[in-house]
Amino acid sequence: MEEDELRWIQENVSLAIDQLGPLSDVDFGLNQASVEWVDGFIERQRSRPGFDPEQIDGLVGVLGSFLGACVAAATGGHWRRTDDDAWGVLLPDGSTAFPFTKVRKQFRGGLEEGESIAGFYRVAVGFVATGKLREARERGTGPDS
Repeated sequence: MEEDELRWIQENVSLAIDQLGPLSDVDFGLNQASVEWVDGFIERQRSRPGFDPEQIDGLVGVLGSFLGACVAAATGGHWRRTDDDAWGVLLPDGSTAFPFTKVRKQFRGGLEEGESIAGFYRVAVGFVATGKLREARERGTGPDS
């Protein structure tokens, strides 16, 4: 079962690269520039007439798989299913990033509500995975201080 779900995730990553790469103006792959392009793609989809944020499961699956693969590639993390059956990327610091949740949040709330997969990527890669966020919290200078 888990093997089938991991295969589904990888197929979604390939689909995202194959379908979105030719539409983009970046060297599309598992990189920050591609995540930033997809961030804009989500916003363009949200602004289309008749867009229904409740009818996005397919897009969330494809784009969440892609976002997670980008985070994993940048951090050395890997996919894992949590105790509550949610898929996430286990980061080197031991925390888990949830890309499907973040993609869904951006589709529903958009940039105007502070939801951005590009921001998620930058924080996961630059601060969480490296332990810098935990260190800042321990010093009392982190965002939750």
